[in-house]
Amino acid sequence: MGSKNHRASFARATFAVLAKDLRIEVATREIVTTAGFFAGLVAIMASLAFTTGPETTTRVAPGALWLAIAFSSILALGRTWQREREESALLGLLVSPVPRAAIWCGKALGVLGFVLVVEVVVVPLVALLFHVDLPRVILPLAAVMLLGTVGVAATGALFGAMTVRTRARELILATVLFPLLSPSLLSSVSATREIFYAAASGMPVDMSEVSDWLLLLTVFDVVAVVGGLAMFGALVED
Repeated sequence: MGSKNHRASFARATFAVLAKDLRIEVATREIVTTAGFFAGLVAIMASLAFTTGPETTTRVAPGALWLAIAFSSILALGRTWQREREESALLGLLVSPVPRAAIWCGKALGVLGFVLVVEVVVVPLVALLFHVDLPRVILPLAAVMLLGTVGVAATGALFGAMTVRTRARELILATVLFPLLSPSLLSSVSATREIFYAAASGMPVDMSEVSDWLLLLTVFDVVAVVGGLAMFGALVED
């Protein structure tokens, strides 16, 4: 009975933090608008700079897509933690009677939601610019996008807390985060490349071709989530 009450309390605290971030974003729309615009700009610049014919789809489009997502995620992470710095909001969260891990979980879910909204805009844009048959690849691509984004959100929400009290937080966050995200980003790019190659060749997507990359993404996500739940409390201690 006590375990059930603890899980219910943890879930309520998590969704309270998530609801707070969502209400702020609905009112301001600053994270999704800024990150979405930036991601779209990266995709457009890549399509203009690397016009190499039919091979562009498989060689450039996966990198353009995930670069746009990676950089827009940094913007989203920096801004979502900057909100907690304003008017000592983070201190209010830390002294509230909620588990520290629930704070991390709520912030990670919020970042995940923001980045997924950006992806809803960027993926069709990349498909249009690089002539990807999106209906043919949408299901396997959605699986890769979701797994890749979970790792980015979980890791970013953890290490974003480290930089919330620093002045050059965006620079430090990018410096710390990108090396940690390299396994997830490389796996995501490789899986997306295989999916786009199948689409460009007119063949059905063979999930066995990307199963190893999906497994790596799943392992990374599990490590990121477990690490966030275990380490967040120690990282935010004064």
